[in-house]
Amino acid sequence: MTVLGSTPPPLPTAHALVRFTEDLASLLDEAGGASAWSLTPAELEEVLPRLTRLEARLTEVRLRVLREADRASVGDDVGATNTPAWWAHVTGQRVPAARVAAALAEALDAGHEPVRTALAAGRVTAEQARVVVAAVAELPADLGPDLVADAEAHLVGLADLDGEARLDPKALRVAGRKILDVVAPQIAEAHEARVLEAEEREAAAAATFTMRPDGHGSMVGRFKIPLLDGEILAKHLDAIAAPRHQRAIGGTTCDADGTRVAKPLRWGQAFCEYLETRDTATDGSPKAGGIAATVVVTATLEQLLGGLAGSDRPALLDTGEQISAAQVRRLCCEAGIIPAVLGGPSQVLDLGRKTRFHTEPQRIAIMLKDGGCASVGCDWPPGMCHVHHKTPWSRGGHTTVKDAVMLCPRHHTLAHDNRHQMKTDRHGKVTFSRRT
Repeated sequence: MTVLGSTPPPLPTAHALVRFTEDLASLLDEAGGASAWSLTPAELEEVLPRLTRLEARLTEVRLRVLREADRASVGDDVGATNTPAWWAHVTGQRVPAARVAAALAEALDAGHEPVRTALAAGRVTAEQARVVVAAVAELPADLGPDLVADAEAHLVGLADLDGEARLDPKALRVAGRKILDVVAPQIAEAHEARVLEAEEREAAAAATFTMRPDGHGSMVGRFKIPLLDGEILAKHLDAIAAPRHQRAIGGTTCDADGTRVAKPLRWGQAFCEYLETRDTATDGSPKAGGIAATVVVTATLEQLLGGLAGSDRPALLDTGEQISAAQVRRLCCEAGIIPAVLGGPSQVLDLGRKTRFHTEPQRIAIMLKDGGCASVGCDWPPGMCHVHHKTPWSRGGHTTVKDAVMLCPRHHTLAHDNRHQMKTDRHGKVTFSRRT
């Protein structure tokens, strides 16, 4: 009973997540009025990574709420097909993206506690979480639960933003494909061979290429080809689209305002040049980084032999992707390949002081070692990079693989800029800092 003139009892407290969204909205309103330009470089260096971690933590909360909304069939009362479709409609998202998020929410709810915990702590991003969950789902069905847990924990450790490895989603996906090498090496080779060979058979059977005139002077189309063939094509297009090549032929690398031409446009122009200038009689290939635009396959003699005396362990492309040992053996019979067995009598890798410029075999070895620009955070591919002497030639440096590193044009310029200092860590990665 309420006594006249007394204070009414407080209303029931709103759910913590409701209060959280209200408080977050207020904080975002406050942040919206703050100018980012007034942050110092030190503050920017601190704030930007923290925002990324906070975004990951917020994603984990959103996924938990999404999972409960899906479980409660939110959207049924308005006739929505399902909860992701309703969510996409009321938030302006694409339905496929909403379904991907709902699938991750369901997976984290069904298990994957290490992934969920790391995401909630902001130690992995949502994209990394999806990669780990997908990698665990692809493990053999008969693998014991303890090994599955070990595999998941190892991948989370590789993705951990606080860890030393800190793999991005692409590198993490490669590590996920090879996780059995860590947790169950006794079955890894056979399983990986089966998976890759099955994928290659499916890719070959599903290869498609369609194109049609659009009525305005262009041909439009789409294609789907096996991974290896796509890597070969990408190498050739990168070589033709490289700024140095375009400047040499009078091509365009930047718009009128100095903005670099977008990759789809550069590749489109490169593809046209590729078709128009390709010498089918000699099968000449465009040059990239001083060598022919070539996909290099690293394989052992045992992989080439195969059978009882050999190995079916997958071979590695210089791009980080893998192909089956069976496909390597097919290439040896049907195609010219460059074996990554470097240092043999026919290919001298250490030329000492005899020459300043690295040879093609050396460039291939450096490409395999660095995989592209070695500067931390740079994703320029090998074909668009320069080979830099760690110890300058003018100061007694040697033209060797060990004393060389791949750098993109921008970072190569910084390496020769006295205002910057270049440091190489024990993993071969390069960082730059301004001299004080």
